[in-house]
Amino acid sequence: MSFATRGFAGHRREPDDRLPPGQTLVQRWPVLSAGPTPNVHTDTWDFVIRDESGTEHHWSWEQLLALGVEDVTVDIHCVTHWSKLDMSWRGVSLDKLFENVEAEYDYVMARSYGGYTTNVPLEDLLDGKAWIAIEAEGEPLDPEHGGPARLLVPHLYFWKSAKWIRGLTVMPTNDPGFWEQYGYHIYGDPWKEERYW
Repeated sequence: MSFATRGFAGHRREPDDRLPPGQTLVQRWPVLSAGPTPNVHTDTWDFVIRDESGTEHHWSWEQLLALGVEDVTVDIHCVTHWSKLDMSWRGVSLDKLFENVEAEYDYVMARSYGGYTTNVPLEDLLDGKAWIAIEAEGEPLDPEHGGPARLLVPHLYFWKSAKWIRGLTVMPTNDPGFWEQYGYHIYGDPWKEERYW
């Protein structure tokens, strides 16, 4: 497994109360991936939430956009010690996707095109905390950054914001995803430096 680290330049440490411990600021957005970039097109993209009953709720690209795209400005923090502040995004709130989904279990497994997974507590996806992002910094998401759509959960380390998102499975237990099985922290709070187990 190889990692693309192109763009990891221009970092600096400077005092900022929005910078979690151990992080450095970057101007350019580094590319880090655990494997090849899948080729996903919006005309075939399908997003599914599988609830605890096994029912699947599907959205095409057009159906996702019809839910309402909103502008969001957030800070992001990577487990590899970089942070980017005041980053502008456009996306659909997970609150809109879960409006008609029966979800009483406490956890979710995010699943990506290409096979990547990561676990997130459901409460960390609702109440205006997470989006299906389709644009970053005024441009459609590049494939190397997870385009056409990625999960955006900015209050957790960025490996929780799964690239190439294709669905969420609601689950009763906090089962570890890809990186969590290899020793990354089960939750990933940057302010507590929850990088590894």
